[in-house]
Amino acid sequence: MLETTMTRYDTEEARWAAMERRDAAAEGAFWIAVQTTGIYCRPGCPARMPKRENVSFFDTRDAARMAGFRACKRCKPDEPALAERQAKAVAAAVKLIEAAAAAVKLDDLALRVGVSPHHLHRLFKSQLGVTPKQYADALRAGRLRDILAAGGRVTDAVYDAGFGAPSRMYDQAGARLGMAPSEIKRQGENMEIRYTIADSWLGRALVAATEKGICCIQFDDDDQMLTDELQQRFPNATLAEAEAGSDYAGWVQQTLAFIEEPATAPSMPLDIRGTAFQEQVWRALMTIRAGETKTYSEVAKAIGKPKAVRAVASACGANKIAVIIPCHRVIGKDGSVTGYRWGTERKQKLLARESA
Repeated sequence: MLETTMTRYDTEEARWAAMERRDAAAEGAFWIAVQTTGIYCRPGCPARMPKRENVSFFDTRDAARMAGFRACKRCKPDEPALAERQAKAVAAAVKLIEAAAAAVKLDDLALRVGVSPHHLHRLFKSQLGVTPKQYADALRAGRLRDILAAGGRVTDAVYDAGFGAPSRMYDQAGARLGMAPSEIKRQGENMEIRYTIADSWLGRALVAATEKGICCIQFDDDDQMLTDELQQRFPNATLAEAEAGSDYAGWVQQTLAFIEEPATAPSMPLDIRGTAFQEQVWRALMTIRAGETKTYSEVAKAIGKPKAVRAVASACGANKIAVIIPCHRVIGKDGSVTGYRWGTERKQKLLARESA
């Protein structure tokens, strides 16, 4: 990357042009020095533009200092670049949130990392895709899940995870965890999951639901493999086939009909269970209309986290509700039909039917 950057700014004409347009990409590629003020600056310094005849260029800050120039107090070239400073501010805030025994107010968090509350809120959204509060909520929910799964008491786990009171835990964590805290502790114990395995145009399909809604749709050529995978997800849950005439059976039939015509709008309730990031990706997937596709990078940008391309791909791979959460509508940057949990052949068939 450095070699490419230097090549773009290896002439004085190119460097002057970068100065004129305040080119952020030139950061670190070269340094400017102004004869009349005796200072050296970053290429994107916000100070008033000097005259061309008063400007010299240096490849390093040390070279500028050796020539007798001092650092600009406006752009502070001896300090880390803006993007680096912003990343450090977010990283510091994350450490404070993770180390705190209870929720930290945004104003206090911003004061401790040295930025304004509004700026910190915006930086979190742009770099992590969530607000500081959402990050803290997800962190506490994750702690709660781990403590309960390890056999901890619900009451103790509430406070150990950082919730100020049980009521706040039930308000915030229940929906995010996808199940009640007591259910997490039991890993599905006493939960009833109804399912049906039926033929579809994509092969054998398993559709499973809790009392809240559809929790799993998957495909395989082997019925036993379908039920085994469902049982692995809820090791202590009771699995049973959906009874005719029940709400479960109605949802299953609606789901099978939707699989036949994936361009229609799904009407059945969903019981989506995932991490905060996964849920964010899955919500973004459900905004992609039938007949359209997006790349993994486009989805990452849509959730405000453009660098999380691999994480987006992982979230697509973790999707347990096929077709309704349309991870099949995400393709490679070159337009190729990339990997699909239930096989690229099924993915190609889905895309072909929807585009038709």
